Amino acid sequence: MRRVLFALFAVATALTAAAGDAKIVFLAGPPSHGPGEHEHRAGCLLLKSCLDAVPGVSSEVYSNGWPQNPGAAFAGAATVVIYSDGGGGHPFLQADRLKTIGELMKQGVGLVCLHYAVEPTKEAGEKEFLDWIGGCFETDWSVNPDWRPEFKPLPKHPSTRGVKLFSLTDEWYFHMRFRDGMKGVLPILSAVAPESTMRRSDGPHEGNPAVREAVKRGEPQIVAWACERPDGGRGFGFTGGHYHKNWGNDDLRKLVLNAILRTAKVEVPAAGIQSKVTEEDLKRNLDRK
Repeated sequence: MRRVLFALFAVATALTAAAGDAKIVFLAGPPSHGPGEHEHRAGCLLLKSCLDAVPGVSSEVYSNGWPQNPGAAFAGAATVVIYSDGGGGHPFLQADRLKTIGELMKQGVGLVCLHYAVEPTKEAGEKEFLDWIGGCFETDWSVNPDWRPEFKPLPKHPSTRGVKLFSLTDEWYFHMRFRDGMKGVLPILSAVAPESTMRRSDGPHEGNPAVREAVKRGEPQIVAWACERPDGGRGFGFTGGHYHKNWGNDDLRKLVLNAILRTAKVEVPAAGIQSKVTEEDLKRNLDRK
C-alpha cells in the first residue's frame, strides 16, 4: 500500500511541476521551398529538443501552422513561436486567427516570429505585428536577399547572453518596418548591407528606391530585434532561418533560444542556454520534398 501511495504521490508531484512550467507553443508551418530550406517542422522540433533540457520549461510543436484544438493548445501558454511562410499564406491571417492571437497578446503572452513568419500583409496583420513584436517585413519596402552580414557588437540583453559574434550566409531580410521612433524596440543583430544585396530589379521583395538609398548611405540594417509591449508582453523578430543547416551554429541557435525564453518571462542563464546539435540532429524530421 505504501508503495502504491508513494507512486501516486510521485505522479501527482510530477504533474504539478509540469503544470507550473512555462509553456512554449511552437507553430510549424507546412512544407515549402526546396530540401533544407524552410524546414519549419524540423526547425521547431530541433529548438524544442534544446529547450527540453531547461528546467521549468515545457513545449509542444504543432504542425501545419495551427493546432487542431487552439483552446487546449494555447491554454496557459507563456509564449508562442511561429516558424512558417508569410504574406497572404501566413497562418495568422487565415479565418479569425489574428483575433485569437490578439487575445493571447492582451494576456501578456510572448510572441516570436522566425524568418518568413515576420511577414504579414499591409492590408492584414501589419498593425498587429508592429504592436506584438515591434516590426515586420513590408512588401515594396523590405527585401530578402541572400547575404553574409558582419554583425556589429551585440547589445547587452537577455537574448544575447553567452552569444559570440557570428557571420553566416542566409536569406536575411532587412529594411524592415518598425514602430514609429523604434518605441520599445531594441535592435539585436545589425549589419551594413553590401551593394551586392541590391543586384536584383525592383519588386515586392527584391528592391525599391528607398532601400537602395539606405544601402548606398551605409545605414545599418536590423535583422533581429526584441520588443516590449505596454501590456507587459514581449516580442522577438528574427529574419534568418531560411537554411536549416544554420541551426547548427551554436551562437545563432543560442540567440534564438535565449529570446524564446525571454519572451516566456523565464530568466535566461548568465551564459545563455547551452545546447549541442550534431549533423545527425540536423537531418532529423526533415520534410519529404
